[in-house]
Amino acid sequence: MIANILKDKPTRLFIILSGFFVANALIAEIIGVKIFSLEATLGMNPANLVIFGDPYNFNMTAGVLLWPVVFIMTDIINEYYGMKGVRFLSYMTVGLIIFAFIVFFCAIQLSPATFFVTMKEKSGVPDMDAAYAQILGQSSYIIIASVLAFLIGQLVDVFTFHKIKKVTGEKKIWLRATGSTLISQLIDSFVVLFVAFRLAPSIYNPDGNEVWSMGLVLSVCIINYIYKFAMAIVLTPVIYWIHGIIERYLGHEKATEMRQAAMNR
Repeated sequence: MIANILKDKPTRLFIILSGFFVANALIAEIIGVKIFSLEATLGMNPANLVIFGDPYNFNMTAGVLLWPVVFIMTDIINEYYGMKGVRFLSYMTVGLIIFAFIVFFCAIQLSPATFFVTMKEKSGVPDMDAAYAQILGQSSYIIIASVLAFLIGQLVDVFTFHKIKKVTGEKKIWLRATGSTLISQLIDSFVVLFVAFRLAPSIYNPDGNEVWSMGLVLSVCIINYIYKFAMAIVLTPVIYWIHGIIERYLGHEKATEMRQAAMNR
């Protein structure tokens, strides 16, 4: 039975795309705890962009490295499996992310072996258990904000994608793919920052973190969006490349059938 299912090319393709989609979203959440300097990574001087009177640089979470891939997968899945396919994967991914952080929380509560705590002292990590907890134990409201922003961004992306496709038809893949990503990423960037650093800390803030001003939220949002905007444009050829691979894999007739059916899902 399983062998027969896997012989079906559309089903196999959906499993492959789903795997990349879920894996990238989950990995992005985990590595997002690290803040990196884009300018320093590229060997450039700080940008010092003046926004609302204050200078800002491209200091972002490492998760932004993978979110463009997630949104490319979203558009590809949307193209061949429709809105229902993307929504199903989005809800499933949110559930798996929440499950992962519940497991992380439980793992952090385990009493560490004595040797584990000091095993990396010579490498500059005096307390491995504390480091483990800090890396995997992200603040609850940051997790909530990230998951909420991801879900809203996905729903906006799939809706915008289909609205554009109804106008353009099969032409202008770049417009519906890149256009929907640009709109959804603007909303995603604002929601995650607003909820994580302004709304949630003002309501529930056991760690005593500073509540960001709206000006700071908007400024950092603009910095993040500039990066995401640039990546969406740069990765546009990748969308065509993946489309070409899928078309050859499915065959032109089957691919056309799936794209047309996707518009009604």
